[in-house]
Amino acid sequence: MIKRVFRQMLFAQIVTSMTVMICMLIDSIMIGHFLGVDSMTAYGLATPILLVFAAFGTMLSAGVQVMCGKTVGSGDREGTNSCFSSSVFLAAAVSFAGLAAVLVFINPICTLLGAGTPSADNAIFDLTRNYIRGFIIGAPAFIFAQIMVPFMQISGSRTRLVVAVIAMTVGDVVFDVLNVSVFHGGTFGMGLASSLSYYIAFFIGAGYFIKKKCLFKFRPALIKARTCAGVLRHGVPTVINQISLVLLVFVLNKLLLSVGQNGAVAAYSVVSTIGNFCYCFAGGVGSVALMLSSMFYTDDERPALYSLVRTMTLYSLVLNAAVTVVVFLTSPLFVTLFLEDPAAKEMAILGVRLFSLSLIPSSLNTSFKNYYQGVNKTWFTQMISVMQNFAFIAAFAFILSRFLSVTGVWLGYVCGETMTFAVICAVVWILNKKVSVSREAFALLPAEFGAGQGDYFEMTLSSEEGPSEAAARAGAFCLARGESVRNSNMISLCIEEMTNNIVQHAFDKDDKKHSVDIRLVFRDGKKMIRIRDNCASFDPTKYFELHKTDDPMSHIGIRMVMKMVKNANYFNSLGLNNLTLEL
Repeated sequence: MIKRVFRQMLFAQIVTSMTVMICMLIDSIMIGHFLGVDSMTAYGLATPILLVFAAFGTMLSAGVQVMCGKTVGSGDREGTNSCFSSSVFLAAAVSFAGLAAVLVFINPICTLLGAGTPSADNAIFDLTRNYIRGFIIGAPAFIFAQIMVPFMQISGSRTRLVVAVIAMTVGDVVFDVLNVSVFHGGTFGMGLASSLSYYIAFFIGAGYFIKKKCLFKFRPALIKARTCAGVLRHGVPTVINQISLVLLVFVLNKLLLSVGQNGAVAAYSVVSTIGNFCYCFAGGVGSVALMLSSMFYTDDERPALYSLVRTMTLYSLVLNAAVTVVVFLTSPLFVTLFLEDPAAKEMAILGVRLFSLSLIPSSLNTSFKNYYQGVNKTWFTQMISVMQNFAFIAAFAFILSRFLSVTGVWLGYVCGETMTFAVICAVVWILNKKVSVSREAFALLPAEFGAGQGDYFEMTLSSEEGPSEAAARAGAFCLARGESVRNSNMISLCIEEMTNNIVQHAFDKDDKKHSVDIRLVFRDGKKMIRIRDNCASFDPTKYFELHKTDDPMSHIGIRMVMKMVKNANYFNSLGLNNLTLEL
C-alpha cells in the first residue's frame, strides 16, 4: 500500500511543485522572446526575490508536513486543527510583512541584487524594479497556496490540486500574451501576470476549505504559540535550503558577470528556469518522502520506513534518468523558446546539457534530505541543504571558471551534486560503522526505534478470503508470544470482524484495486491494532456512536469490538482510513 500511496501522492505533488516554476518558465519564454536580453537579465537578477518568498512558503509548507504528519500519525484531531489554524495565521503574517518590506525598500533591494543604481542610462535597474513590483502583488496568494498543498494532500483532494495548477498555467499564458500584445506593460506586466495566476490557483484551492466536509477547521482559539513555533522550527531546514539557493543564484550571477557579461547572466536565467522546472520531479519525490516519513516515524513503523526509503530511491532514479535524457536531447529546442541572441543561446544550450547531468544525484540528495527531516535527523538535513544548494556548487563553479570560463560554472552543478551524495554515503557508513547500500543502512533508524522483530505482526489483505487467514495468523502470533488462549482469540476476533466489515462493504463498490494493511504491536505493556485501508471514507467509531441501540444483536460486530478495546481512534488522511485500537 505504501508504494501505491506514494505513487498517488507523487503525481499531484509534482504537478503542484510546478505551481511557481511553470509561471517562471512561461515568464522566461515570453520575456526572452518578446522583451529582449536586457529584460531577461533583469528577470535573472530578480530571481533571488522570488526565491526568498519561495523560501518562506516552503518553510511553512514543510513545517506543516512534519507537524501534521505527527498529529495525523497519532490521530490527534485537535492538534491537526491547531496546526491548520496556526499555519494560516503565520502565512498571513509572513506574506503581508514581506509585501510591505519589498515595496518600501525596493530601490536598495535592486541595487543589492546587482542592478546598479537608478539613473537615466541604467535600463536594467528599471526593468528589475518593475518586474519585482508586479510579482510582489501576488505574494499573499503565492504563500497561502504553498501551505494549502500539504493539507489537500492529507485530505486526498489531489484532483483539485491538479485543476488549480492547470488553471493557473492557462491564466499565466493568457495574461502574458495580453501583456506583450495588448497592454505592453513590459516587465511589470509580466510580474503582474504571474501574480494574477497565483490568485486563480489560490481561489480554486481555497474552495475545498470552505466545504462542510473539510477535515480542517480554522479556529482562532487553536492558534497557539507552541504550534506556531513547531511549524517554524520544523520548517527551518527548508529555509536553510532556500537561503542556500538564493546565495547560489547571487554568487553565480556575480561570477557570470565577471567571466561572460550580460549574455552569460541571460543564459543562466534560462538554465536556472529550466533547472527549476526539472527540480519539480525531485521536489515531488522529496515532499512525499517528508510527509510519509513524519507519519511513519511518529507511528513507530520501522518496516514502513524501510519500504519508503526503497520506494523514494527507485522513483528518484527512474524519473530523473528519464528527465535527464529528455532535457539533454531537447536543450536546443527549449533554449530557442527563451533566447534569440546567438551567443547567449550557445552558452545556454551547453549550460542546460551539463546541468541535466546533475539531476540524478540531485534527486537522491533531495529525497534523503527530506526523509532525514521527517525522522528527526535535522542536523543531517541542514548539512545536506548547505552542501547541495550552495557550498559545493559555488566552490566548484568558482574553481572551474578560472580555467573554463562560463563552461566551468555549468560544470559546478554536476560536480557539486555528485560530491554531496558522496558525503551523504560517507556519513551513513560512518554512523553505521560499515559500508552498505541497503535500505536499512540509509534509513538511519536507532536500534531502539519501534517495536522489535518479534513484537509485531503485519499482513496485507487484498481479497475476501483474507480476513479469516489474517485472524488465524494473528492468533497464532499471540500464542507464540505467550498470550492466553482467551486473549489470543479476542484479538483474532477483533481483527476478523473489523477487516471483514471493510472487505464485504467496500471492496466491490468500484473498479479500483483495494487492500487492507493490518499491524498488531505489543510494546510497553500495550497491545495495539492499526488497520489501514484505501476504501471509501468510513469512521467505525462515529458509526457506532450514531447507531447505539438497546438491541444487543444490532451491529453486533462493531459492538463486540468496541467492548474489547480501551481506546478507538479513527482518522482519514492521504485518502486512507486509519483505525487504531488499544486493547
